[in-house]
Amino acid sequence: MSSSHQGSDAARLRIAIVDDHALFRSGARAELAEVFEIVGEAAGVTEAISLVAGTLPDVVLLDVHMPGGGGVAVLQGCAGLPPEVRFLALSVSDAAEDVVSIIRAGARGYVTKTIEVAELVRAVNRVADGDAVFSPRLAGFVLDAFGTAAGDIATHDDELDRLSSREQEVMRLIARGYTYREVASELFISVKTVETHVSAVLRKLQLSNRSELARWAAQRRIV
Repeated sequence: MSSSHQGSDAARLRIAIVDDHALFRSGARAELAEVFEIVGEAAGVTEAISLVAGTLPDVVLLDVHMPGGGGVAVLQGCAGLPPEVRFLALSVSDAAEDVVSIIRAGARGYVTKTIEVAELVRAVNRVADGDAVFSPRLAGFVLDAFGTAAGDIATHDDELDRLSSREQEVMRLIARGYTYREVASELFISVKTVETHVSAVLRKLQLSNRSELARWAAQRRIV
């Protein structure tokens, strides 16, 4: 997790940190305590289930790989808790099978530990609001895995078929709120190229601006 401090104007959500590495837990606590109320930490599955059940945090930062069944086992053990307790998977792994298994078990999002602190703060807030949040390269795994619930709606959309694969990549990132510069960085292309792709996407879909594009993508569950 790269260090970059976020301001203290975010809501004081209550979060729990579940990870079997003490160094990561202490680092996460040090960075996030400036913004959130940390209700506790846990290093293992049983301890985590007890912590979450006892404190009912708004968001649980949940490591995917831990002894005793990992994040999936924690989610299974917390299955009876109120739906307001939401889980954000945080892992060094970006493997498709890890992403899909933890989302199937009930996590609301999945980000990798290379995430900047400011981005993590935003991800926690979005998950608390009920949004699904993924590191950009991971969202496609979920779309692919969940068939009609997401991917098939997009795959068989005639309008989407008008876009090239690169235009679709740009469109998804723009619809998620990325700036042109962030899209360029993510896809290893120039900002000018991003602008060209966005213009083509808007023209092909007969949309006027980024807001209309975001609504169009959300209606089709593409983002």
